[in-house]
Amino acid sequence: MSEDSRCTKSETGGEGSSGKTMKPSPFDNGINLNQPSSSGEVDGEHEEKGDKRGDKVDEIEFGWDDSSESNMFSEKDGDVTQTECPTSEDPFEVSYNGMKERLERSGNQCLYVDTTSETVVEVPRSNTAVELDIIVVGAGLSGLGAAIASALSGHRVTVYESATELREIGAGLQLTPNSTKILQRWGVAKGLLKVAAEPTSLIVHRYTGKILAQEDDFDTKIRARYGAPFIDVHRVDLQMALYGRAKELGVEFKLGQKIVDVDFGVPEISTASGHRVRADLIVAADGIWSQCRTCFTKNSDPPKPTGDLAYRLVIDLDKVTDDDLRLWISKPKVRFWIGPGAHVVGYSLRGGNQYNIVLLVPDDLPQGVSRQAGSVKEMRELFMNWDPTLNRFLDLVDGVEKWKLMHRSELPSWVNDEGNFVFVGDACHPMLPYLAQGANSAIEDGAVLGLLLGTLSRQEDLPKALMRYQQLRKVRGDSIVKETFKQRDSFHMPDGPEQEARDATFLSQLGKELRAPFPSRWTCPEVQPWLYGYDAFKEVEESIRTDPISKGTL
Repeated sequence: MSEDSRCTKSETGGEGSSGKTMKPSPFDNGINLNQPSSSGEVDGEHEEKGDKRGDKVDEIEFGWDDSSESNMFSEKDGDVTQTECPTSEDPFEVSYNGMKERLERSGNQCLYVDTTSETVVEVPRSNTAVELDIIVVGAGLSGLGAAIASALSGHRVTVYESATELREIGAGLQLTPNSTKILQRWGVAKGLLKVAAEPTSLIVHRYTGKILAQEDDFDTKIRARYGAPFIDVHRVDLQMALYGRAKELGVEFKLGQKIVDVDFGVPEISTASGHRVRADLIVAADGIWSQCRTCFTKNSDPPKPTGDLAYRLVIDLDKVTDDDLRLWISKPKVRFWIGPGAHVVGYSLRGGNQYNIVLLVPDDLPQGVSRQAGSVKEMRELFMNWDPTLNRFLDLVDGVEKWKLMHRSELPSWVNDEGNFVFVGDACHPMLPYLAQGANSAIEDGAVLGLLLGTLSRQEDLPKALMRYQQLRKVRGDSIVKETFKQRDSFHMPDGPEQEARDATFLSQLGKELRAPFPSRWTCPEVQPWLYGYDAFKEVEESIRTDPISKGTL
């Protein structure tokens, strides 16, 4: 192994020029991406933990044992009808049961998804396409997503994870249509919906409890606009669904394998136990504390505090006796409370049997400490002048943890010079939780990467596929980071003239059709379609139609 191609060398591939480039957000005002703007602690796909920044986690937040073959989200129930892969020049559409539906041709499989019933049909195809050996570093959401999408494209995937066990830890996540439409296509959504909560309203309160904005029939409007749901899920349920699907597709998992070095020239990973493993492609999905990133940039560049922290808690319905609070939990809605320097989000989980609350406040953790047990008394005192209903929820809490929100600067490139190494998720674009896009963007990354790898007919075209991935994903990922930071500023505005103008804008449109710009990007008619209307499959399809990566792809 040559020393200059290992962890000590900085690899920064160029931007390339072929293929479609994702447009930045239409409301970009040029905010510098290198300012505090992202988090890997609450909203991202892989939460590293430890008393000090940089401590590596000993277990990842799953809810099952890796040796278990059980999959509570099996998509194999019911009758499955097989069909042949298309042989025409256009493999993307075929007639099926009298309807025009999608039949994806990728790797060694075709994957048909009936979007009405969400039935998944996998059809074997010939072994003429290239099959890559892929190593995914990290078993968080981005790693699992990349593993699933790559396996569906016919590649051999092994996931290396530093955690020695897969434990049930975590709280709520919000999955928006840009990712749930992917989960539908992966055969994951049907089971996940059974343990999710689909909110019927999205409400913004002033911290006192006064309603500033309210969108009712939120569930039906979202499905009608985007063809996929907005759901609130427990993190563990999502990870279980993804992990089960990955195992079902033949993905292998290696636990307790901490990656300490990367040889970009081979490529090859080295583990703390002394093993070296080669592959055709290495996917860095090891989160905000990414060791792969350190190797790639040749700088330690640890995550930096944003100035905010989060209290996180989950309340079980069966522990609540207050009838009003029980109704809030059992009838799913998303609620925000916004106030000076802080805001709170609350939403139901697991079909209205749990209530997830995240309270975001100025960071007072000691330097170098990223997570520690919090004081319930201190938390209640911070919000004692807020909405009485919120305080009734907080009165039910007997323990809480504090999480420092961290950020990292924008990476100049997500792909190395040799074209055999690529980043996904928090390792390259960690996000603050203020638009709930960390997990959703991680799933987008995995889908686009896997779909592009499914178009290869020659291994020599792998570098081109990775550059196409960067062109399709990097601008969008970096733009979401900026929009997330701007949403934080809007929600945390101090009392004064700007806050009064913001609230006046909210109230002037209460009960009316919304107009842009709108203070809440969650419902803004300009921002929401850009976020939720994204279709990873169409992005890749359009790019490949315009400029195939491998000759004869279409």
